[in-house]
Parts: sequence; structure tokens; C-alpha cells
Amino acid sequence: MPEGKKPVAPSPAAPAAAKEDSYSAKTHLHQPVPVTEMATVAATALPANAPEGTLPSEVRPEIVTWEKLVEAIKASGKAYNMAMIERAYDLANDAHKGVCRRSGEPYICHPLAVARLVLDLGMDSESIAAALLHDVVEDTPTTLTDLTAAFGEEVAALVDGVTKLTKIQFSNIEELQAENLRKMLLAMSRDVRVMIIKLCDRLHNMRTGDAWPEQKRRDKARETMEVYAPIANRLGILNVKEELEDRSLHYLDPVGYEEINKMLSERAGDEFLASVSGVIKSRLEESGIEGATIKRRVKSIYGIYRKTIMQNKSFDEIYDIYAVRIILDTLAECYSTLGLIHDMYHPLPNRFKDYISTPKPNGYQSLHTTVIGHEGIPFEVQIRTRTMDEQAEYGVAAHWKYKEGLEGHDKLDERLAWVSQLLENQRVSEDSGNLLHDLKSDLLPEEVFAFTPKGDVINLPAGANCIDFAYAIHSAVGNRMVGCKVNNRIVPIDHVVATGEIIEVILGPADKGPSRDWLKIVRTSEAKSKIRNWFKKMRREENIQQGRDALAKELRREMIFIPDDQLDEFVGSCSRRLRQNNAEEIYAAIGYGGMTIANCLPKLKEEWQKLKAAEAAENKSVEDLPKVDLSRVHATDGVVVEGFDNTPIKFAKCCSPLPGDPIVGFITRGFGVSIHKQSCANAVSSMKDPSNAPRWVKAYWADSVKDSYKAGLEIIALNRNELLADVLAALADIRVPIYAMNARQVENNCAVISLTIGINNTEHLNRVVARLSKVKDVLKVTRS
Repeated sequence: MPEGKKPVAPSPAAPAAAKEDSYSAKTHLHQPVPVTEMATVAATALPANAPEGTLPSEVRPEIVTWEKLVEAIKASGKAYNMAMIERAYDLANDAHKGVCRRSGEPYICHPLAVARLVLDLGMDSESIAAALLHDVVEDTPTTLTDLTAAFGEEVAALVDGVTKLTKIQFSNIEELQAENLRKMLLAMSRDVRVMIIKLCDRLHNMRTGDAWPEQKRRDKARETMEVYAPIANRLGILNVKEELEDRSLHYLDPVGYEEINKMLSERAGDEFLASVSGVIKSRLEESGIEGATIKRRVKSIYGIYRKTIMQNKSFDEIYDIYAVRIILDTLAECYSTLGLIHDMYHPLPNRFKDYISTPKPNGYQSLHTTVIGHEGIPFEVQIRTRTMDEQAEYGVAAHWKYKEGLEGHDKLDERLAWVSQLLENQRVSEDSGNLLHDLKSDLLPEEVFAFTPKGDVINLPAGANCIDFAYAIHSAVGNRMVGCKVNNRIVPIDHVVATGEIIEVILGPADKGPSRDWLKIVRTSEAKSKIRNWFKKMRREENIQQGRDALAKELRREMIFIPDDQLDEFVGSCSRRLRQNNAEEIYAAIGYGGMTIANCLPKLKEEWQKLKAAEAAENKSVEDLPKVDLSRVHATDGVVVEGFDNTPIKFAKCCSPLPGDPIVGFITRGFGVSIHKQSCANAVSSMKDPSNAPRWVKAYWADSVKDSYKAGLEIIALNRNELLADVLAALADIRVPIYAMNARQVENNCAVISLTIGINNTEHLNRVVARLSKVKDVLKVTRS
């Protein structure tokens, strides 16, 4: 269950409904706004009695009840299908009855809070109903067929899009995460409301994430920061994006978060902005520009964190911490106001951005300029029309909020073209792991735009180079590229594109193709996909040979030695598990980059271990076989003890046995059976003692053991710079967890590194030792 549900009996009663909705709508700055202005995501961010200026992560949101949701729906002033919404609530309430969240409140409070957030974004009746029902298929016996019968295909499709794949087994967590994301993006490409509901779901989860265990908090925060906040940014829902980032940062780096929070609280930013706003409003009225709305905002904590911690800037070097937003009626007034602002205050050079003439890819439009106030404090002025402001606040949700809904589908299709492009790029790639990487690179918050010699604007993520630029124009341009000119000067093809550059691609002959090395250079998934496609179509034989050689080399590195004439048969036996028809297709996919060797290895290793186990079984004599009936005796911690069923097990610290070691059990007087290696000196000595001999029993490793065990290693190496980094990189390369580490310098210019790592069995340990032995300057690796 995603939120760590726990059953309770009896079900706690929902809190009594308050006479009024106690949520106070607030902007991103948490400034009070009229009660009638309910439609903002921050409406559910803080209880009404929260101290003014409190940041989102500092207080838990008040619990939403059905009565409060109904009041908020009425206060919105829009016509909703209350009969359907009430039926959705009744079904969800019955399905989740008797279940609590980790934080203690009845589970139904979560769907209600998500529905409230969806309402605050101005979404339609179907979205609110789906928000109430979004967990019933995943966590209760209710099926999609039940929802279709009760609410129709539209609501059922929205719920299905948000529902994770829990019934399918995947080989690793990365594959599961990628497939869940692919399913959700596919549903989003058909109906963007799926992602809006999912973002509201994740937002409420992050608001109540204090109840999660520490590691889950960090994992969820990292996923939110890498996937959901960038998607919210791409959809233009900036309030949600900023709060997701702030709350994620609060879990990932609480010290950095509190440091910036303290810096903000020490500065009287609100008083300064209030003073500036008053001066600007008076000047606008004097100049005949009336009806302007002026808002104030302080930059989000994560926005400041990225510049201070990640870009190593001091607080005083950030010029857009404080901002005044001027909202006007017409486009002409925006540019007139810009002139007035530059007349009133001194503008900073190179700090003017016109996002009206060149909108951001998420549709954001505004004029930005940074000026120095009369107090010597720099602040940003954002100037936009009311329509632009609505688009900036609500993004794609503005289509429903302002009655366009699915009728404005042409605009929505244009806004969501990047989703379809990403999924198309992934369709030709057999490697599900690429999806996460490509999504992260395509959703980078910073973007640049450059021009073709004809003046066409090409948008690219920050860090993209000239090859990405060429493929963004057309795949044929990228494939024929041999050089590049930036502002009429020849530059390397991996030149990083900067905003405003005029880039000319130099073309080679028609049969010129890309280089394989470009896959390591390009930044965008679109360019990678087009390069892979070219190699897939034009270089099949070369791909097969390169893929075969690379896979054979990696297998040898993993201590899997297969004769060359048997390799094709071995790889072919795993083809179905790797979603290919035969070994050649696997080699070809690896060769052109559609599949990574890292994703193939786990399944190939499993197959190899099965083969080795079968060979070992054939070579064993009947007398050597265990006398224990494994089908009738349960294993505990991966160990079967003869004559005992589900007895408590502990592993002796004197010898630290691992799967694969011959073992024996000792019946203790206080705690079940202690497991030793048969060669353990203590075990051998004790067996010779007549008083202890009867307490020793046969023990075997269960065939199904897949747990991770702790093993100690000691590395002796020549002391040098970056030795420890190389050792850690080697362990990371073969995905070995590290539980403890100690490094020290000894005589003769040597270093000793003591490690406690997680391994599966002795064969795994031998592979780890072999890998560490190959690290430069390592003299000896022993098991401690």
C-alpha cells in the first residue's frame, strides 16, 4: 500500500465538520487573499491558524472532510455533477473503511485532500471523482470493471492511469519504476488529467510524508525532485512545482533547507516588497495605467538552494530573491510598464528576459527585468497580462478552470507533444531503463533557445550541444552533420548551446551517418533515439558483432566463462526473458544502444547459476544429498536445519557464514540455532567436546535464498590519491551495498581499507574480490 495503510477496528469516525472551511487560500508567499478566491493549490497547504509567513514544510495540513470538500465545491461557483462526486466518495469511503494512514487519520482523508487539490486547480467533475477513487483499484478489491459500470469509461480511465502496476513481477525496482512511469505517461498523452491527479496525489503525500520511515521519505523526495516536480514545471503548474521542490528538499537536505529559511527570516523582505509595490502602483496610476494588480513573491527555498549550494553563489549574488509581479489588461500596457520601471529604477545589465515574444516550452509568458531599488536591494519585476498570469499559475489546468476543458484540445495536444515524442523515442528502445534517464534530461528546468540562419527558434534543455541542435531540426540534418558554425565561427560539434546563438549545421554527403560516440555526447532523448534508429536500420551486422563482443567481455568480467561456440545458445535461452526473439536480436539491440548490458546481466546471471546448480546436482553422489525433505521443512533466513521447522536462526560472528559455505548448526540455550561454517575453528573444537557434541545438527542453505548477507573484506594497497574513490567506484559498478568502511595508512606507504558489504553468496563474494583485485595499486583482498 503506497501510504503504509494499517487496518484499525473499529473505524474511527471522521472529524466533525466545521461550520466554515478553515483553509485560508494563500499565494506561494502565503500572503492572505480574499476568502472568495478559493482556486489556488495553496488553499490546502496550511491551516488557518498557521503563523503568517510559515513555510509549507513547517506545518501539517489540516484534515479534509467530506463536508469541507462540499463547501469548497459550492464556494468555487462552478456547476459540478454533485451526484457523481458523492457516489465516488461513498464508494471510496466504503472501500477504505477500517484503514488508517501511517500518520493515524482515516485513509479516506487522503483521497479527500487530493480531490480538494484537484478542485483548487479548477478541474472538472470527472477529475474530482477520479481523485476520490484514485487508490481503490490499487489497494482494495474494487476493480476497473466496477468503476466503469458505476461511473463510465472516462472516470475509470483516469483512475487506471494513476494506478501503479502492482500485480506484475519485475526483476528490479528500476524496471518497475520505469514501467509505472511509462504507463502513467501513456495515459497522460491521452488525457492530461491523469497527470494532474497524480501531481495532486504526490503533493499531499509529500505534505504528510513525516509519517514515512526515513529511507522511504528520502526515496520519495528524490523521485519527486527528479520526475514529478519537472513534469509539473513542464505542464506550467508552477505553484505545485515549487512546493514539491521545497518539500523534497526539506527531506533530502534538512540542514540546507533550514539555513536558507533562516536567511530569509532574518531579512525584512515582506516590508521591502510592500513598500516597492506601493510606489509602483502610484506611478502606474499617474501614467494612466489603471486596474493593475500587483503581487509580491519571495523566491522558493529550493530556487535559492540551487543557486547558493549548487552554484556556489552567496545570498547577495542572487538578484531575484524578491519579485514584484505586475498584472495588466493588455499587451501594450506590459511594454509601457516596462519603460516606466526602467525609468524609476536602475536596471541591471543582461538581466532582461522577454518570454512574451519567446515563450518557455511550458507556455509561460512574461517580461522579466531585474532592477536596483532605492534601498540598494535588487529585485525582479515580472510584467504580464491576466491571461498570461492564469497560464503561469495553472498551466494546462487553466483549460478546465476557464471552461475550455477538452474543447481546447488542439492547444493541449500542442502543449503535450513532448510526451508523445518521448514515448515514441522509447518505443524503438528495448531498454525500459532509458525512460527514466531520458525523462530527466528532457525535463531539465533550465532551457535554452538558439536560432537557425533563417531565424527559426529551436528550444533545447540546458547543456544540449550542436548535435542535439541538428537533430532537433530534422533527423536527416543530424545524420549528415560534419561540422558546425556558431555566430559564423567554426566550433566543435559538442559545443554547448547558449541562448541567443545563431547555429549553422555543416552537412556532409547524403550517405554520411552519425558516429556511435555521439550517443555518449548528446543530451536529448530525441537525438539519442534518432541516432539509435540510424544504426538499427543501417548497420545491423555491425551492431550484432559489437553487441556480441561487448556482452562476452562483460560476462568474463563477471566471472561467467562460456566457450565462444556456446555463447549464442546460452544467450538465446534467455531471449524470451529479455523480450527478444533470439540471441542475434539481443546483440543487435546492445550494439545500437537500444538495450544496456546492465539490464541484461541479472537475467543472464540467474540462468548461469541455474546451469551451474544443475551440473553440480548431476555430479553429486546419492550419498552426498541432504536427508532433509526441503518441501516439508520451512527455511528461516535462507537456512534449513535438520529436525527443526521455522526455528530462530542467527549467524555466528566468529566465522560469518555465507550462502555457498558448508554450514552446521549449534542448538543454543537462549536463542534457537547458531549457524557456523563447517571449517570454523570454534565449531570444530566444540564438536570434539562430548558435552557439546549432541547439540550440533546438520544445516543447509535453502535453494531459494536471495537475501543479502554482510561480509567483511580487507584491502591492502599502495597508498595514493583517489585510491578510496576507485575502490568505491568498483563496488558501485557491480552494485554492491556498503554498510561500513574504515581506511588507514600503514607503514611502507601502504593503505588498509576495511569494508563491510552486502553479498548474496560465496560465488558473489568471489566475483567482488576478483573485481576489487583489478583496481590499480591493490595488492591483496582478503575476507575478514
